[in-house]
Amino acid sequence: MQTAPLVSVVTPVYNGEPYLAECIESILAQTYTHWEYIIVNNCSTDRTLAIAQHYAKQDARIRLHDNEMFLDRLANSNHALRQIRSDSTYCKIVHADDWLFPECLQRMTEVAESQATIGIVGSYRLLGTHVDLDGMPYTCSIMPGHTLGQSALYHIGRLGGLWIFGSPTSLLLRSDLIRSRSPFYNESNFHADAEVCLDLLQTCDFGFAHQVLTYTRYHPEAATAFANSFQTYLPGELQILLTYGPRYLEPDDFARCVENKLDQYYGFLARSVFRGRDQRFWDYHRGEFNRLGQPFQWQRLLRSVVLEMADHLFNPKWAVGKLRRKWQRGRRSA
Repeated sequence: MQTAPLVSVVTPVYNGEPYLAECIESILAQTYTHWEYIIVNNCSTDRTLAIAQHYAKQDARIRLHDNEMFLDRLANSNHALRQIRSDSTYCKIVHADDWLFPECLQRMTEVAESQATIGIVGSYRLLGTHVDLDGMPYTCSIMPGHTLGQSALYHIGRLGGLWIFGSPTSLLLRSDLIRSRSPFYNESNFHADAEVCLDLLQTCDFGFAHQVLTYTRYHPEAATAFANSFQTYLPGELQILLTYGPRYLEPDDFARCVENKLDQYYGFLARSVFRGRDQRFWDYHRGEFNRLGQPFQWQRLLRSVVLEMADHLFNPKWAVGKLRRKWQRGRRSA
């Protein structure tokens, strides 16, 4: 295996005590053995450092980097990626609360090695208790970057399309692509992991292993709770669409995608009016519109509020059903 490509596995972690050992054990269980494993401890206040030190003493391939100062989530991810070895061929990010199935590195590396133009490799994943990131034809294991990028933007713009990127844990990246960007992730976009895929696919192709190879934990930790409560994916996807739409889409399709995304965004904001969201919520979204160079359209918001009210007034069966589903979800999560 020493002649096989070196895979750098990277785990940036902050207070990962509940899950870190399971994550590390999944790397040690890989059938592909030519890897280095870099764990970047971001000033954790729990037993994260002790857990990482324990495993680093057992296996020389595990390298621990202990940050001197705390970094924001994306800044720490960028910092962690800068620690990979210069002779690394591929890089596999694994979040500390996720893990890999035993054949993950082997199968993803085989796909990447099958064609030099492949820069990103994905697979099916287990998200909580269900499998997703499907839709790639089983007969297809390589998709041209421009084709998949176009399809992903159609998905964002609600015109169909395919979205199979998942989270950083879901993907294998060619290390040269990481080294060619500084920083790798755009730290101004909460969902920069999706953005970077669109950027990379301008110059590389996408490979896919038709097997469940990664596990992503779904739980209400701070970053996820904030993203879900504020629906940060809306400005994040709008930013991706505005940036990469002109590069992948025809002008008419680009315009339709932007309008669809704005309709979705203002529809969410209209529903938020009835939920009594606080000033912090509205300041965040007005700030996001301003950051994206999009004027906040009060008239469009008002129109969306009126449409939302009409749905409740003239379709009470639908409204009652919607409220019942929300109540049931609330009971399940209680």
